[in-house]
Amino acid sequence: MRPVRQPSLPSRRGAAAVEMAIVLPVFFMVVMGIVEFGRAMMVGQLVTNGARYGARIAAFDGSTNTDVSTSVKAFVANTVGVAASDVNVDIVVDPGPGNPDPADNLSAALAKDVCKVTVRVRFDKVGYLAGRYLSAAELKGTCVMRHE
Repeated sequence: MRPVRQPSLPSRRGAAAVEMAIVLPVFFMVVMGIVEFGRAMMVGQLVTNGARYGARIAAFDGSTNTDVSTSVKAFVANTVGVAASDVNVDIVVDPGPGNPDPADNLSAALAKDVCKVTVRVRFDKVGYLAGRYLSAAELKGTCVMRHE
């Protein structure tokens, strides 16, 4: 009796290495994009918390623009892990009904004036990966409270 010969299959040596070389870079780009997007969301929330913290301080009688700016920069620098010089704080004071214009000066603000604190941090200062695709993007948080 003669043994039955199996038809020879084409060689697949190295196919897994080629497939991995094609898929792995795409997979890592997707994973790193997810990590960067998550970091941006986290830092965005922390910047918003900094704006809320600053608006609470701005709402108190006797607060000054310097007090609010210094406190917010320290808060954001400690929570985000960025230099205080990379944090921008803008304070706008809109006069309440019947109040004179305080010219964005908290020490001249009266009761019922609206204090708006905006905190901005550039994304390239807080991102994990250095990339030019988001170098001009800013993470911004804003909070508005009435002066007491």
